[in-house]
Amino acid sequence: QVQLVESGGGLVQPGGSLRLSCVASGIAFSLNDMGWYRQAPGKQRELVARISSGHWAFYVDSVKGRFTISRDNAKNTVYLQMNSLKFEDTAVYYCNQIPNRPNYWGQGTQVTVAS
Repeated sequence: QVQLVESGGGLVQPGGSLRLSCVASGIAFSLNDMGWYRQAPGKQRELVARISSGHWAFYVDSVKGRFTISRDNAKNTVYLQMNSLKFEDTAVYYCNQIPNRPNYWGQGTQVTVAS
């Protein structure tokens, strides 16, 4: 049974930082590209960062220079370090494989940027 469990979200002021974690089980984690996605209220879910099995990273323009994705294959965990957070980063954040598997979505972790 595949499980992706996200954690680390919270309420933060603009300019603040958070570190998200996603622990995976039931998949060959080290062999898969992984991604962090987010869904803001009233919007479609979007990919914000991805990391290959070889640790090559890609970011969408809106988070480039502020977010850093990393992975620890020994812990089956992918991380998202988010710095200089903005109001528009408010969303539920999810991890999934690349390409995403519809039945793998977890509960996500809420990130709220507010003053």
